[in-house]
Amino acid sequence: MKIIAIGRNYAEHAKELNNPVPTTPVIFMKPDTALLKDNKPFYHPEFSEDVHYETELVLKICKEGKHISEKFAANYYDEIGLGIDFTARDIQSKHKEKGLPWELAKSFDGSAPISNFFPKDTFADLYNINFSLKINGENRQAGNTNNLLFSFERIIAFVSQYITLKKGDLIFTGTPEGVGRVAIGDHLEGFIEGDQMLDFYVK
Repeated sequence: MKIIAIGRNYAEHAKELNNPVPTTPVIFMKPDTALLKDNKPFYHPEFSEDVHYETELVLKICKEGKHISEKFAANYYDEIGLGIDFTARDIQSKHKEKGLPWELAKSFDGSAPISNFFPKDTFADLYNINFSLKINGENRQAGNTNNLLFSFERIIAFVSQYITLKKGDLIFTGTPEGVGRVAIGDHLEGFIEGDQMLDFYVK
């Protein structure tokens, strides 16, 4: 399986990092060693002093496809979960300044915590899903899919023009505004529509 992530898919998040709002999806990838399951603790890497949380809804691909038409893209994912795209912001900034790829900032071990998944038909409206993050009991991020720049179907269609999607692949769909730094000892809780999906500590 592979992890495909979409950057800058909420306009206010792009603006808070002084990035331009994209006109086509911004894509990056994480290896399977980035996955962190079952609410296991996230171990803060020693190589960064500025690791940021980015809370995102995650799609699980249910069948293989390439060159998928947007009108059929909804048939290629069947479950939705919650994830965090941990980003070593200090490393990312240095690499962006030099025009270098982001992999070291995005793809390190444990940088992609994920929750369990719900069938997508659990949700009455896929474009009115609320999700949020608390750190140490304080609300830090709140997003709603009606603010997505690129829909789930647009993302799947776009990615599949370049990369064949396979069953079990995960797509992180972008984070809303409110990203920030984590510290050792922090307690992170993630929610979809009030249901707790993530509950783990930074060590």
